[in-house]
Amino acid sequence: MIDIDIRAKSFAADKPVLGSIRLQISPGDTVALMGPSGIGKTTLLRLIAGLDSKFEGRIEGVGRKVGYVFQSPRLLPWRSTLDNLRIVAPDATDAALLGLLEQVGVTEAADLFPRQLSLGMARRVAIARALAIQPNLLLMDEPFASLDMGTSQRLREMLSGLLSRVGIPTLIVSHGIDDALGLADRVVVLGKRPATVILDQGVANISREDLGTLLSQ
Repeated sequence: MIDIDIRAKSFAADKPVLGSIRLQISPGDTVALMGPSGIGKTTLLRLIAGLDSKFEGRIEGVGRKVGYVFQSPRLLPWRSTLDNLRIVAPDATDAALLGLLEQVGVTEAADLFPRQLSLGMARRVAIARALAIQPNLLLMDEPFASLDMGTSQRLREMLSGLLSRVGIPTLIVSHGIDDALGLADRVVVLGKRPATVILDQGVANISREDLGTLLSQ
């Protein structure tokens, strides 16, 4: 169980970003984190990942291996696709890394460099890289950003199947209602300023219309 109990997070004394946030993520949970731009979703992900330790509160149960998919793929341009995976998992065999590329549907890109990849392919490689460390928590920050509708749909379908197979607790930041309802077991919405949780609901218990109304407020 990942236990998140944040009391406050500020970047300056007069600029609080996060208020009281209480969340628990169970093994196998996939949680969509939503809310307006600038509300603090990425900030919360960075706290959970341990990339920022300056906050009041506690985060327990995360473990040492956190897979992080950033808003941009952040692939090393001078490394091939396979080498971008190998750099985070130096002890993994080529067969294991190629297996990850197969799972995300880009086996043919193993020897290609980032400049040779479409954005959709690069995002798939970034997901494979996050999984290469065999994480006990997967964090994804807007993995569908800047993709056209068709590419986003194909990536969402791939990711849905992948997450159901690997069973890793996952927290996905997204602005898309389709992404949230198509991938997550729960939807958590941040609102107000400083941000607090204004909704924590299983997807089976919330309608698309109600979620859209809440996000538009």
